Amino acid sequence: MADFILEIEDGVARLVLDRPEIRNAFDDRLIADLTETLQGLGARDDLRALVLTGKGKAFSAGADLNWMQAMADYSREENFADSQKLGRLMHVLYHLPFTTIAAVNGPALGGGVGLVACCDIAIAVDDAFFALSEARLGLIPAVISPFVIAAIGARQAHRYFQTAERFSAVRACEMGLVHEIVDAEELNMRVELLLKDILANGPQAVRASKALLRDVSHVVIDDDLLDETARRIAEIRVSDEGQRGLSAFLQKKKPDWTER
Repeated sequence: MADFILEIEDGVARLVLDRPEIRNAFDDRLIADLTETLQGLGARDDLRALVLTGKGKAFSAGADLNWMQAMADYSREENFADSQKLGRLMHVLYHLPFTTIAAVNGPALGGGVGLVACCDIAIAVDDAFFALSEARLGLIPAVISPFVIAAIGARQAHRYFQTAERFSAVRACEMGLVHEIVDAEELNMRVELLLKDILANGPQAVRASKALLRDVSHVVIDDDLLDETARRIAEIRVSDEGQRGLSAFLQKKKPDWTER
């Protein structure tokens, strides 16, 4: 029995972590299954977005305690290989070519924060809370650290990596981990409105915008970068989608990709 539910309709994949009895914590099997599934989704040209959420009252509590107990008996080499698999999951989610939305329906702890940080957009319910709680267990948030630091910045990470304290959805929003806070009953509606906006845009333009963000962030602004960004806009202007979009705009019509 799968530990998540995947539904795909009209170019949108919806993935629900389905272990509510343990607050959607993950173990080695779930990590492997999610990685394989996300890799498959990433290879598809027809997908426009992914919505990731949790079933029940939690988004994800991070690592399953039973799995962590088993890892305590692993050798250093076995722990290294195991940790690489979690890092690979985060990397695959972070680099999906289409828009990813974390619908944070409840608490996100440890690796659960990593999942949120790996998504392009995060919307949280107002009573959600977060914690990078690894230090409480004598551990560190190592494999999720590149993605969390990219989301909240090194200065905030200095505090929350070392205190392991809980922080609210409001604080998460202030730091940039989540973009918006909504009432629980409004979460699905807000996600649907975001999807409506995303699906109104050129599919290839959205993918190219995401790749652009990845490639120009934290890069020195020099002549090479200016030439590269100019090349990218030139290529998309003369692309089939770019031509169709510009033509529709000039004719005051809706582009054909909105007809779905």
